[in-house]
Amino acid sequence: MVEPRTLSEQDLAEVRAELSAGKPSTVWFTPASVGVPTGGSAKVVSLGDAPVGEFIQVRPAGSRDTMFCSPGELTRTRPPRKRKPQPPEPAETPTSPPAPSPPRTPTADKAPPSAPAPAPAPAAAKSPDRRRPSGVTVTLTGSAEGEWTVEVTIGRKRAVRPTPVQPADIAQAARSLPTAVTDAIEASLDAARQRQVERVEQLRVELEAAQRALEELSG
Repeated sequence: MVEPRTLSEQDLAEVRAELSAGKPSTVWFTPASVGVPTGGSAKVVSLGDAPVGEFIQVRPAGSRDTMFCSPGELTRTRPPRKRKPQPPEPAETPTSPPAPSPPRTPTADKAPPSAPAPAPAPAAAKSPDRRRPSGVTVTLTGSAEGEWTVEVTIGRKRAVRPTPVQPADIAQAARSLPTAVTDAIEASLDAARQRQVERVEQLRVELEAAQRALEELSG
């Protein structure tokens, strides 16, 4: 089986041009893709600015979720449709005339015994939809300076890259979480707030010293 040609630089340029024109491009998943069926189709939603790693955001057919892929996981070549195998034609055999039936003797007609009704066939188990993600992971990250980001991963694919979040929104969301989580987040916010207060005080002292030096130079 010939492996499909993955997205090249020219393919990415064409996809970017089609997105700019408002025409989402159709791509298909290669065997390198994970968590989706090989040969399944998807629409390209966006392309990252830096062509590094999984920077192509797509929406698989029949799904509302999006996922990030690398060029090696996608192709612009439509996979061939699988043809159903045709049953072999029966071979012709010579037929002979039917043999004459023997004479019937008068006997009492007996009805043949009724055969038991066949048991109903068990319902076929539905195969799981491979396009559905196995789970969603939401990651909050806070820095020592009080900057927060959120990242979302669906299955093994990153759906939302690290996105800045306001500390006030983090504090509001923490109030609806378990007590241990709320205490940890509020402790981090308090520490970042105290560092900012100390920084403001230090800047105020430096500003006053600079103001005095300016007055001395002006006098």
